[in-house]
Amino acid sequence: SLDIIGSMVILFGSLFVTILTALLIKLTSPGPIFYKQQRIGKDGKIFTLYKFKTMNDDAGKEIEPMLAVENDPRVTKIGQFLRKTYLNEFPQLVNVIRGDMSLVGPRPELPQMVKRHKVLREIRLAVRPGLTGLAQIRNKYGLHPKHKIKYDYLYIQRRSLLLNLYILAKTI
Repeated sequence: SLDIIGSMVILFGSLFVTILTALLIKLTSPGPIFYKQQRIGKDGKIFTLYKFKTMNDDAGKEIEPMLAVENDPRVTKIGQFLRKTYLNEFPQLVNVIRGDMSLVGPRPELPQMVKRHKVLREIRLAVRPGLTGLAQIRNKYGLHPKHKIKYDYLYIQRRSLLLNLYILAKTI
């Protein structure tokens, strides 16, 4: 109920900002407003993750997917602001309402990353992925993947309503 009620309150409260963001993306960049990508959720279920588009249209055309990094040259000017303020993540509230994600949990992984790394297939797929998590409040882009996985395990082992509320408060 925290996921559904929380997502609806955030979506309703941010309606003006969301509409303004969509308009700015459309006016400053060709192509779609939203970025869609396949991710792996609870029990290995594949779902479509939604974000506001922050990169140039040709950014995803590499043979091997490149992970986004801080100061990524593929990011548009409006995209820089959206990433800095995390407004690009707001469309994922729809994923939370649909039940694909939770407000708090390990971030959802790309299918190829889950295939490549056994550790990602284990305990992390036993819970819904989250919009934010323990790893995200510890460090933005500079956290090594091994450390992210350790924070995810720690969260999964100790998850509770109070921990979720703490993580949400720190995220804000």
